[in-house]
Amino acid sequence: MGLRCIETPGGTARPLGKAHLAKSLEVSVTTRGVLYIHSAPPALCPHIEWAVAGVLGARVSLDWIPQSASPGTWRAELSWYAEPGTAAKLASALRGWHLLRFEVTEEPSAGCEGERYSGTPTLGLFRAVTGVNGDILIPEDRLRAAMLRAAGDEATLEEELQILLGKPWDDELESFRYAGEGAPVRWLHQVV
Repeated sequence: MGLRCIETPGGTARPLGKAHLAKSLEVSVTTRGVLYIHSAPPALCPHIEWAVAGVLGARVSLDWIPQSASPGTWRAELSWYAEPGTAAKLASALRGWHLLRFEVTEEPSAGCEGERYSGTPTLGLFRAVTGVNGDILIPEDRLRAAMLRAAGDEATLEEELQILLGKPWDDELESFRYAGEGAPVRWLHQVV
């Protein structure tokens, strides 16, 4: 690979620099994940598909089935391949609908940890960083802050740690997860 140059206004040539070299060496990294819509009112279903399509850059048509844990609502799952950070974009696109229960997971990829997002009407949005084996990774500063808030009170420390681990969200979503076993799953690849 030869050195590429640009001509400056004075007529001299100068190298394009590190930024150009970095762009020419970029490698496309993809990861995969799953979007679980645990419960959504029927009127919200087309809006969810539209929001997910906007993030993934491809038409989305989910297989909606009744959610037995919450009669009158629907559930769906979508497995996806896309660039790292897609789970955050999906969670951001869905977080504004207060009648929606959902989870988005993203597997770790080259240079990126995995992520898990859970959203419920009562608790809002939970985010966790996950390692290669699926464990939640809690940064030091968040642990220190929890210890400071607990200030020697074991019960409070336990509550703080449960929140850091997403236990309240897991407790609320567990019956919806169980009701979804055996549901159809569709794979979708992001348009690049």
